[in-house]
Amino acid sequence: MATIYDIAKKAGVSVATVSRVLNGVDHPVKEETRQKIIDAAKELGYRPNKIAKSLAHRRTYTVALLIPALPIIFIPRLRR
Repeated sequence: MATIYDIAKKAGVSVATVSRVLNGVDHPVKEETRQKIIDAAKELGYRPNKIAKSLAHRRTYTVALLIPALPIIFIPRLRR
């Protein structure tokens, strides 16, 4: 799996620039550089790591559902 480090190396830019482009941060980046990064990401098959992103942002967007133990209902067996 490709990382932003791989994309930065292939595009010849810094990791910070790759991060800004892929995260859509409003930061001045030349259109040529932006396109190089996007092309490198597609070529390498980059997919963001959701677990890493949730750790960095300290937010998982996960909802937990707790259900109390349900009583066991005994169904009598039918006699043959």
